[in-house]
Amino acid sequence: MHLAIEAILDYEFVETSDVLLAVEAAAQPDQRVIEQTHIIDNAGPLTNKVGGSGVGRRTWTHTGTGRMVSTYRATVEVQRPAVDLAGLRKSLLPSLPEDVLPFIWPSRYCEADRFGSFVSGHFSNLEGGALVQALEAWVHENIAYVPGSSGIATTAADTFVAQQGVCRDFAHLTAALIRSRDIPARLVSVYALDLDPPDFHAVVEVWLDGAWHIVDATHMAPVETMVRIAVGRDATDIAFMTIFGGAQMNAQSISVRRVEVPS
Repeated sequence: MHLAIEAILDYEFVETSDVLLAVEAAAQPDQRVIEQTHIIDNAGPLTNKVGGSGVGRRTWTHTGTGRMVSTYRATVEVQRPAVDLAGLRKSLLPSLPEDVLPFIWPSRYCEADRFGSFVSGHFSNLEGGALVQALEAWVHENIAYVPGSSGIATTAADTFVAQQGVCRDFAHLTAALIRSRDIPARLVSVYALDLDPPDFHAVVEVWLDGAWHIVDATHMAPVETMVRIAVGRDATDIAFMTIFGGAQMNAQSISVRRVEVPS
């Protein structure tokens, strides 16, 4: 499947600022970037850095006061067959690769250490992929998707109590529940086909049987068509734009559509 992606970020800067962008589709075995362009108007030199865990690429730039527009376009081929997680095993902790190990620990927004009793008490008979499926289903069934119901400081524990949130809250809670049973889980920013309304989307990847697998408790888009951008411990690591200064959004638009590419 081939997807055409467009992400336009239009911001007004009130002071000179450094800006870190994470909007480019990551080159991965199951998603091939065929072509891409990234143009930033009214910005200084661009400095590219490898993304966290070696996934994707981040771009540093610098801008003065006034309007800055980042325009990213890409064509990506996605080949990700559906996987039945129930048959996958939890990896032994000593076998975890070094770059996977950090994703079993609590983080600022994923307080995994606060959910051990809940998960052990309600899902004690499940392990590995079957447990992951059950936890993802619990979040989907018990948390209401309510736009505007949370903020940048909302954590997994807050979402558990409020029983509502947006995609990043679903992802934080899902990751925290999974990590509480020593299964690595990381947050992933993605472009998602058929997401309504179109936007950057946050999901989770879990490490089972020696590989990462995407899960999404919102059920708002098919995981087989998602295009990874960045990965990290929580939303702090995968933000599409981090501004070291001051700015206001003028407009923002995301488009993901299926296209035919000549063979």
